[in-house]
Amino acid sequence: MKKLPVFLPIFAMFFLISCSGNGQIAESDMAEQINVVQVIDFHSTNRCITCKAIEKKSLDTLTKNFKEELENGTITFQTINVDDDENYAIAEEFQATGTALFINIIVNNESNKVDLTEFAFMRAKIGDNSFENRLTREVSKGLKKIGYGVAN
Repeated sequence: MKKLPVFLPIFAMFFLISCSGNGQIAESDMAEQINVVQVIDFHSTNRCITCKAIEKKSLDTLTKNFKEELENGTITFQTINVDDDENYAIAEEFQATGTALFINIIVNNESNKVDLTEFAFMRAKIGDNSFENRLTREVSKGLKKIGYGVAN
């Protein structure tokens, strides 16, 4: 019985130290808010002409209209093969089983997905500017939502 009082203060000290440390980690994680516009082009291993056109027109549009934002990381562009096992989780998150085009607007670590797949399939091979115009408009809306370019 005499050993119990010796161990009790030591246990209490370890408990308090571990609890206060976890609180500090959580606060620092919350301080790092992510605000970004992701353009994600999903595809399968075997790609058709339209699938390749979606990627090319997306990248061309972003490079032409958002070069600075791409360079500073405010906008990201990713192509993701849904057939690769390493991409299973992100494909599942977006419910992409083949070619798909998404804009993911992340505001304070919260995702807001815009599915442009149907539109992209209809417009990727057309020779007018409708694909570029729509993608530019949607990305611009995303930039506004994350507060990019807005004076504080």
